[in-house]
Amino acid sequence: MLLAAALIMGAAQLFGLTVTSVAAGVIALGACAGVAYGVHLHRPDRPVAWRLLAAAAGCAGLGLLSSAGPERLNVVGVLHPATFFLAFAGLALLPRRDASGGRSGGISETGIIVCTGALLAWVMLYDPYVHDRNAATSLETLVYPFADVLLLGMALRLFAVQERLSRPHLLVLAGVLVFVVADVRLFLVTVTGSGFGPGPSLTAWGLAYALIAAAGLHPAMGAARPATRARAGSLKLMVVHLVLVLTGPAATAYALIRDYQEEELDAVDIGVPVTFTALIAVLLVIRMTLTARLAGRQASAMRHMALHDALTGLPNRRLLTSEVPATGALVLLDLDGFKDVNDRLGHALGDELLVAVAGRLRPLLLPGELLARTGGDEFALVVPCDDADEVMARVGDVLAALRVPFDVRGHSLHVTGSAGILLLTPDAGTAELLSDAGLALYAAKAAGKDRAVMFDPRLRQEQIDRVRMVERLRAGLANDEFTVHYQPIVDLRDGRIAAVEALARWIPPGSDPIGPDCFIPAAEDSGLIIELGERVLRRACADAAAWHRGHGVALTVNVSPRQLADPAFAAKARRAVADSGLPARALTLEITEGVLVNAGTQADQALSHLATLRGDGIRVAIDDFGTGYSSLAYLRDLPIDTLKIDKSFMPADPADLRQKALVRAVVDLARSLDLTTVAEGVETPHHADLLRELGCDRGQGYLFARPAPAARVTALLAADQAAAATLAG
Repeated sequence: MLLAAALIMGAAQLFGLTVTSVAAGVIALGACAGVAYGVHLHRPDRPVAWRLLAAAAGCAGLGLLSSAGPERLNVVGVLHPATFFLAFAGLALLPRRDASGGRSGGISETGIIVCTGALLAWVMLYDPYVHDRNAATSLETLVYPFADVLLLGMALRLFAVQERLSRPHLLVLAGVLVFVVADVRLFLVTVTGSGFGPGPSLTAWGLAYALIAAAGLHPAMGAARPATRARAGSLKLMVVHLVLVLTGPAATAYALIRDYQEEELDAVDIGVPVTFTALIAVLLVIRMTLTARLAGRQASAMRHMALHDALTGLPNRRLLTSEVPATGALVLLDLDGFKDVNDRLGHALGDELLVAVAGRLRPLLLPGELLARTGGDEFALVVPCDDADEVMARVGDVLAALRVPFDVRGHSLHVTGSAGILLLTPDAGTAELLSDAGLALYAAKAAGKDRAVMFDPRLRQEQIDRVRMVERLRAGLANDEFTVHYQPIVDLRDGRIAAVEALARWIPPGSDPIGPDCFIPAAEDSGLIIELGERVLRRACADAAAWHRGHGVALTVNVSPRQLADPAFAAKARRAVADSGLPARALTLEITEGVLVNAGTQADQALSHLATLRGDGIRVAIDDFGTGYSSLAYLRDLPIDTLKIDKSFMPADPADLRQKALVRAVVDLARSLDLTTVAEGVETPHHADLLRELGCDRGQGYLFARPAPAARVTALLAADQAAAATLAG
């Protein structure tokens, strides 16, 4: 484009001044169209500024064409001033408004540059060529060079206030520089009467508008702009200010020395440059004051960012740790069910929920209290009170506020909060405070959520015990210290063993067995349940394959939520069945109610696994039915085959009609849905008789057999078969 413009303007000069003026006007009109098309195509972030530059190019083109025509068409006196005005406005709007510390900083920066340019224009042009020679000048000769100074000042402002110029900005800056050089040359030709006439200046104007067109059509015009905020005290600003500080006195000194040597020194020669120099000095002081204020605001903003949460605006963990008083209470508050919101509705809506929580809790703060967000869905509250009862009541109010549903983007979100409370002591370190409050929060979660727990030193020991248990558990897995015991499940119609439930047992060499209630929670929390569960499943399938071939006995195996969240679980279960030779239809996987009721990606993963395995013939049972959500909807819609009635439903007193009614309701419900029922906790003949009366299919409990090793189960099955044969004989 630039080469084409140069060739056109060079060829036009061969045909005279009129053709040259027409060629420059056509290029200017082309620049107007090109910039307008670039705005439409690239959609820059400052479209008004580019449209003003396009309008300036259009006015310049029309002015050049009209100046080449007859006198009645010459409207240069209107179009040329309009060109300067439009270009000045466009250049003023091209940087972002927040550049250089705001509008005041931009005005002072522009004033400094314009005054410096005006001083140089006086010293280099007006004083030697007009004032000292008493040359006759027209209004255009006097005004347009100063207008060029304004344009150049606004163009250089881009460099002054932006950290980095884009390619279109550089092209605009180059176009303005070429335009100013052309005008300076034309000024010198006009006032001195020498040179080759206005032709080369017209050629330069054409090249200048070609540069503007190239800027408007450049693809980077619409790209994301680099930050335009000039950092206070940056090296570039320091260099710019240093050059401006030195330019004024240097130019003034040069002008005075020159006029003194030429014996042309008068009051105007002294007054004009000194006035401009003084203006520059005043504007520099204003600019440096604004820079200092900008630096203060930036430092304050950085301090605020470093000590506050970007999402909610609350103090963050760093500020919290610096503000914890010597006495009072520290409360850690965690949202129950927040992960479910993230998984089900997305992290963006989860963030909005956190903002809504902060917005609800902030107005609840009493004098002297501090609310902070310590990370994720965890908040902290500092209460200036060390009375346990008062603090517990205060936290109760906060938890009650969270129970009210949150309306976020049309979703009614029900979340609750769990809280850990620590009464502060002067001798405790900050890290220890947060750790102890976290232990209390952990205890609140473990106790059922939506409650507050006061820290007790015993929680610290329990944490140590949990860590040690995980370490022992890891070592136990490495040393193969786990085995599988089996508890028979009896068909209540004929009393024969119909299935066995596999149960993990930990028997460290030389030590007493460790109960499942001790190691299963640790395995769940640490994730080691995935490895342990796979071992139990493979061992159980291998043992049960022979029992199924010889006695038709099925196998049930417990599966934890962590296992079902494992993307490879279905594949592992399939391999275990295939490697053992146990038919898929002989395996039942027992899961808890919450695995299927919870929404989100983990529940979707669990459902996908279970659907895949049920397609192979593997059955699914709900363990401990009635102790969790007990939703009738999931019994109808989800992939389950069996209900296991929790042992807590078994009546301790034969006369307890309420318990009997509950068991009857569950059995009738399962029968109506064509589900098999298995009652746990059958410990007395009365339990067995009751279950038979109610129509329960199977029973499991100490009345029939305790969990036993595989060899003992083999003997029980043989005895069961022999007894059946005797009865048949």
